[in-house]
Amino acid sequence: MDKEIRNLRVKINKRSLRLAVVGLGYVGFPLAAAFARKRVRVTGIEIDRDRLSSIGKKISYISDISDKELGRLVSEGCFNASGNFKDIGEADAVLICVPTPLKGRNRPDISFIKKAVGDVALNIKKGALVILESTTYPGTTEEEILPIFRSRGLEHGKDFYLCFSPERIDPGNKRFPVNKIPKVVGGLNPKAGRLACMVYGIIIDKVVPVSSARCAETVKLLENTYRLINIGLIDELSMMAHKMNIDIWEVIGAAATKPFGFMPFYPGPGVGGHCIPKDPLYLHWKAKKFGFHSRFIRLASGMINRMPEYVVKRLELALSKRSKRIAGAKILVVGVTYKKDVKDLRKSPSIDVILSLKKHGAIVSYSDPLIPFLKLKGIDLKSAVLSPANIRKFDCVLIATDHSSLDYGILLESSRMIFDSRNVFKGAHKEKVERL
Repeated sequence: MDKEIRNLRVKINKRSLRLAVVGLGYVGFPLAAAFARKRVRVTGIEIDRDRLSSIGKKISYISDISDKELGRLVSEGCFNASGNFKDIGEADAVLICVPTPLKGRNRPDISFIKKAVGDVALNIKKGALVILESTTYPGTTEEEILPIFRSRGLEHGKDFYLCFSPERIDPGNKRFPVNKIPKVVGGLNPKAGRLACMVYGIIIDKVVPVSSARCAETVKLLENTYRLINIGLIDELSMMAHKMNIDIWEVIGAAATKPFGFMPFYPGPGVGGHCIPKDPLYLHWKAKKFGFHSRFIRLASGMINRMPEYVVKRLELALSKRSKRIAGAKILVVGVTYKKDVKDLRKSPSIDVILSLKKHGAIVSYSDPLIPFLKLKGIDLKSAVLSPANIRKFDCVLIATDHSSLDYGILLESSRMIFDSRNVFKGAHKEKVERL
């Protein structure tokens, strides 16, 4: 058995493994907590002062981690957070979980990765395992990350080991917490892959090794491209079905009874979050470098980007049936986060819906139990109270995000009209409810 693998196994068995997680956002923080629960000593590296302050006060900013649990992990010495990369110097493994946004003309921006990797390379101890989790285009680990370590005089397979393992965390998903989601791992060489599998095996029920980092990078992009294209397809079919006076929700429900060969996707006001709107465009960009143009990705992305405006157009049509113009209409948008029951506004289609409504001259308010104040993109609003008297003030209630905690009975009883973009009312109450 190789010395590095034997030593790592001993540390895992003795619970003496030390881990560092760079980036304590919606991916890194839950991962750090998962390892800390297993008595691994975890140091989280975070440059956001608000997040560091929150952790210092033992207040969690992630819904999947309670304040009580955070306090326990900190008090027991299993988890601490720092803004100094020098604090990873004793770590046996370093997980990098930083943002990978898009910049002008949908080009990948891996500057956060490069900055983090540069700081890691300056501070890791000899023989440490480095795993990149940030979603990126195929070839990043080998073509962009490895040279940074080499420029610091570090030799792969001797001074450090490098892997890619795509994050698959689904915020707010109680059915599939971190440990229940299989983990794909691709090393730059077989030993790096084996080391990473051993580390993830501490917290993950099933680890799936693949032949290379490039393969692992493409796995995540395939997963989210699959979702993007199918959501774009069902959005287009919902538009078509409306023109043909066909209930798309009934069609999907009936099709979903087929026990093989079909997976239901549902229309909505758009797609948000940090993955689906962005990740397929990373693949599209990389493919162009090889002279290949992915038509499906661009088509589906364009279709989904149209949905907020389409929802507003449908709402305008519903108002006109009641002899009401959208200009000057009082609209209450219910739910502004990008998905139900998750306090996350990143790329939320609800924001685009609000902006479109305002552009059309509507008087817009919002209500969301998770977002007390909304200040972004020129919007400056306070969440409205969903009392019967308050609801009756609005010409239309637009359900944009279907949080579980909302009282839909009060909404139905008190509203003049509801535009239901999430199929909350399942097609019932047609005298009052218009469905996407």
